[in-house]
Amino acid sequence: MEPRTLTLGHSPDPDDAFMHYALAAERVPLHGYRFQHILQDIQTLNERATRGELDITAISIHAYVHVAGQYALLPNGASMGDGYGPMLVAPRRLGRDDIARARIAVPGTMTSAFLALQLWLDRPAAELDYVVVPFDRIFAAVKAGEADVGLIIHEGQLTWRQEGLEVCEDLGRWWKETRDGLPLPLGGNVIHKRFPPEERRLISDILRSSIQYALDHRDEAVAHALQFARDMGRELADRFVGMYVNHWTLDYGERGREAIRRFLGEAAERGFIPPAPELEFVS
Repeated sequence: MEPRTLTLGHSPDPDDAFMHYALAAERVPLHGYRFQHILQDIQTLNERATRGELDITAISIHAYVHVAGQYALLPNGASMGDGYGPMLVAPRRLGRDDIARARIAVPGTMTSAFLALQLWLDRPAAELDYVVVPFDRIFAAVKAGEADVGLIIHEGQLTWRQEGLEVCEDLGRWWKETRDGLPLPLGGNVIHKRFPPEERRLISDILRSSIQYALDHRDEAVAHALQFARDMGRELADRFVGMYVNHWTLDYGERGREAIRRFLGEAAERGFIPPAPELEFVS
């Protein structure tokens, strides 16, 4: 019998490549499935999820409010900022009031980074002066004067020093310090609700086994991930992978679910997003 092909959307980044390595290389049992890897930036994946185009996909947790009718949240594959996360950078250190008045380069309006920024400033998007810039061009936009401040995600959280910029705020650290030690929920994996619950659980188990394989065979998986490590050598790429592929990624559990509820709940209470839908988790 021919394997059933499932579309799997994720970012072309070392952490996603690391966690999905065993699927791509068929190092774990796939139980009659084949995974077609769709590599696109997170803003594009968020937009595709609103149209229900992919079977399984990485999305920003912020974006889940717009896709909850079609997708359920998987317990694995999430990116949790445990005391670290998106950063605001500028040529010189700026305070919160200065940033509220500044022009900010952001990586996408549906990213969790952008929602965390609104929560930190306690201002909705309509009151901010921002410009959407591809995440890998934010440093250049700030240095060229196209924006006063950059909201950086992905490997920029480790490479900002070499750009000659200053960190004004780490939103992941701020969140943990002010939200009972909870991690900042940045990204998650979702599965389309057209799959029945028992099939969602089987697919979730396959994805978890891929993450576990990568953690158990780290050197092998990091070597694969290096092809997606922009401007990072092996040591830095390995460090970045460790930030976003860890025990939270295997299964974020009740603590992670509480972080997601609180992040989206607070944003909804302040009117930054539509009323938070009922969150559906694959158990």
